[in-house]
Amino acid sequence: MGKKLYVGNLSFDTSSSDLEQLMTPYGEVVSAEVIQDRSTGQSKGFGFVEMNSDSSAQAAISALNGQQHGGRALTVNEAKPRAPRSGGHGGGHRDRY
Repeated sequence: MGKKLYVGNLSFDTSSSDLEQLMTPYGEVVSAEVIQDRSTGQSKGFGFVEMNSDSSAQAAISALNGQQHGGRALTVNEAKPRAPRSGGHGGGHRDRY
């Protein structure tokens, strides 16, 4: 069981501070971040929380997964490792000489 959790289906007005407060009853929160759109700054409706122990993480999952928060049923589970990203040089453009 990892200590980093994915929290999905958050209401769009949930802040990182709100997310931290939501998780605090289940153990010490190392970090909490609601992911925002780079261009608009609007919440994307999900975030990540790092708990200080596996038992805290498991307690948060058990207590919050499927529970209503801000009118929405939360999805709380262990965060999957981030997939490697490609270099991002664009799609299929070839230089012509």
